Amino acid sequence: MFASAMLVFFILLVVLLIVTAAMSLKIIPQNFAGIVERLGKYRTTLTPGPHLIVPFLDRVKYRVDQREQVVSFPPQGVITEDNLTVEIDTVILYTVNNPVAATYEIVNYIEGIHQLTTTTLRNIIGGMTLEHALTSRDQINRTLSAELDAATGRWGIKVSRVELKSIDPPPTIIDAMEKQMRAERDKRAAILTAEGDRQSAILSAEGQKQAAILRAEGEKTAAILTAEGEKTAAILTAQGEGRAIETVFQAIHDGNPDQKLLSYQYLQTLPKIAQGNNASTWIIPAEVTAALSSIGNVVGSIPVDGGGSHKRVDLDEPVETEGQSPAETTSAVEEAIRAAKQAESPISTQDDPPTGQPPTA
Repeated sequence: MFASAMLVFFILLVVLLIVTAAMSLKIIPQNFAGIVERLGKYRTTLTPGPHLIVPFLDRVKYRVDQREQVVSFPPQGVITEDNLTVEIDTVILYTVNNPVAATYEIVNYIEGIHQLTTTTLRNIIGGMTLEHALTSRDQINRTLSAELDAATGRWGIKVSRVELKSIDPPPTIIDAMEKQMRAERDKRAAILTAEGDRQSAILSAEGQKQAAILRAEGEKTAAILTAEGEKTAAILTAQGEGRAIETVFQAIHDGNPDQKLLSYQYLQTLPKIAQGNNASTWIIPAEVTAALSSIGNVVGSIPVDGGGSHKRVDLDEPVETEGQSPAETTSAVEEAIRAAKQAESPISTQDDPPTGQPPTA
């Protein structure tokens, strides 16, 4: 009986020692902190690793995670300066730096951060218009992070970053904004189209101007070249006619024609005068019969030598296009005409006084 009682006592003692050892040994994971309380009062903070505490008196009340944590809050309605309600989603990144303050200074620091975020956002967005709020996310993030960090510092919380996930205006405002953006894009497109048309018109005008200038210069050059060609052709024609007249009258003078031949040629020329299209009536002048009646009287008066030049003209000699001025050509033509008149009326020519002298009685 006694032995049985001792065995039971020994077993209970062993169990008690095991339970006591289990209660005394505490292991804290990495990046965690253990808050130890003795009889309901804070005693110490356990760092990561194994620790021994007084059983039945001390206990690890809280295990605080000291890693950086992320918490996302649901959309919150915020009114802007221009009285528009927008829904804003926020994401908070924080770290517990002081486990004791995070445990005993506030009951629920997550809920505290949530409420601080809501009130701070309302203060910040309330002083901005909708357009300013949509384009100032970085400014809102910095301001909100600074406000939360200052407010949660006494809780042992370090707010490292705040991000706005979305800012959602009302559907009617979104539709109006889309219409405004569409109008802005249409405006920019119209401006760019007008600028393109303007540049195109300017370039077309410049091209037409250059083309007109080049066309005028071409016409000017062509006119100059045409005038030069006509001038050269006229000079060559005059030179050719002068050479032809000189050759003809040279041959006439070399042949020593008499008055009968000249009268005969005169009579052959008269029908050609009447061959014109407008010559419906032809009157023979009285000088013709007088010329015919005087043919026999002047036969003896024709000089043997007609007075022409005996210099032979080379008919194969090329016509000079340069080196002879139009004045020289005109002088040669006039000289040939005077020689022809002298040959036609040798008698009257011999009796006429020289130019510039009065006739003799």
